[in-house]
Amino acid sequence: MRKIVIRAGGVSIRAKLLDTPTAERIWAALPIEAAARTWGEEVYFDAPVSSAAEPDARVVVKPGDIAFWPDGDAIAIGFGPTPLSRTRGEIRLAGPSNVWAKALDDVRQLKCVHPGVAISIQEDG
Repeated sequence: MRKIVIRAGGVSIRAKLLDTPTAERIWAALPIEAAARTWGEEVYFDAPVSSAAEPDARVVVKPGDIAFWPDGDAIAIGFGPTPLSRTRGEIRLAGPSNVWAKALDDVRQLKCVHPGVAISIQEDG
């Protein structure tokens, strides 16, 4: 099982990669470093990869889903409602996104990450 660690400020979240084309592209691009941006209760950041929406791309994700937003070439990690959420607690991304990893740690830690903070993804282990 391939694992990554996402670090931003004092936050560290481990995740396992899924078997998807997007996961392969991101794994090949590691390490990734960017500046964090926020949108409601979502942290997202630019990724040096491109990937079309996969057949199972979704707009609504669950806590712990690590997604790639094809329209913005960005990695998106939702941990609560966004400006587009329609119901309490719904995590609705800006558009269809490919879920490529599952967090092994609580993504709500990202609540303390502010825009501009350095964020990175690298292999874990």
